[in-house]
Amino acid sequence: MHVLIVNTAERTGGAAIAANRLLHALNHNGVEARMLVRDRKSEAPEVSTIPQSWRLKAKFLWERGVIWLANGLSRKNLFQVDIANAGSDITTLDEFRWADVIHLHWVNQGYLSLNDLERILASGKPVVITLHDQWYFTGICHYSGECDKYQSQCLKCPMLKNVGVDWARRVFDRKRAMYQGRNVTFVGCSRWMADLARQSVLTRGHTVTNIPNAIDTDVFTPMDKTAARKKFNLPQDMRLLLFGAQRITDERKGFRYLAEACEHISMHHPTLPDKLGVAVLGGDAVSVKEALPLPVYPINYLSNEAEIAQLYNAADLFVTPSLQDNLPNTIVEAMACGVPCVGFNVGGIPEMINHKQDGYVADYCDSIDFAQGIAWCLDDARLPALSQAARAYALATYSESVAAQRYTAVYQAALSN
Repeated sequence: MHVLIVNTAERTGGAAIAANRLLHALNHNGVEARMLVRDRKSEAPEVSTIPQSWRLKAKFLWERGVIWLANGLSRKNLFQVDIANAGSDITTLDEFRWADVIHLHWVNQGYLSLNDLERILASGKPVVITLHDQWYFTGICHYSGECDKYQSQCLKCPMLKNVGVDWARRVFDRKRAMYQGRNVTFVGCSRWMADLARQSVLTRGHTVTNIPNAIDTDVFTPMDKTAARKKFNLPQDMRLLLFGAQRITDERKGFRYLAEACEHISMHHPTLPDKLGVAVLGGDAVSVKEALPLPVYPINYLSNEAEIAQLYNAADLFVTPSLQDNLPNTIVEAMACGVPCVGFNVGGIPEMINHKQDGYVADYCDSIDFAQGIAWCLDDARLPALSQAARAYALATYSESVAAQRYTAVYQAALSN
């Protein structure tokens, strides 16, 4: 069986990381897979890129420009929507002809247009779509928030001022026509995302299932904490939280709730502040330091998975105050390293963290409960058992062999149709 994984980027972004890991999981478990991207970062022989030219950048700028005009020249939500009006035809490439199954992941921001998707679906090859967000079953948004128009008919997207063309209606209607009568299988990375997809009129008549993202549990594995902390110049005599802060100004990331939780801990958990610090990966370290009442230890951006795994091992607890998320790779990575996690009861997070078994699921947008979760997990008598449970759950749920077996069954079912 030949499977072509299609994603905008090879390694940049959560969807790219998940798609790349699936590529290796399949190749390690009896399926011949290749990856076709627009933005290539490595020389891996199993990864190919579309022909490069200045036109790729122009297509991206053209799409953003049209959205900007439709939004009344406002940059607000500029990257929260995609209209897929520009892209590249991949059906003429050798990689496409080679494939028995086309597996689409995140293909936005000028990689594949609606016309390109139409060509793929019209080729007759079975198509599997992994839902890293909601875009494939909404009009133009990646996350719909409180809006449920996608369940019947997207129009006048609340994320835009809708000057001129109603792009939400146009794209939604186009997707409905493309999917109708075609061999398409939708796979949510979480049960939450799959459940949302089933509510959309666009998925009617199609298979919708869920398969968690794969991870190499030999790379992301428990290691010596003392050595890990020494590598990153982190204190040995403190409990350390780890927080990934790429864009703390993004409201969806919920940074203010972490700040409020840390403030609550400093005021109401007197035994913790003296021995509690926060390691921060990426983002604006100065802003984070100013916002948190605890010692902050900035860590520069890491791209090497072995180093990322070491950083997880340097922490006692991973915290993710995200307000809207599918199946965060960060939680998978932390748990595989035996690091318990604290997150809000939203999206796919409560499927990943087993409350009070391998971490803590706090009430949504409740910074006090988030603080309580941090304090509960860091109890000296409780933490070792939480760590062991986190590792065991990751092995049973996210290992490469588990994901590869489940996707192979999906591919075989799609081929039989």
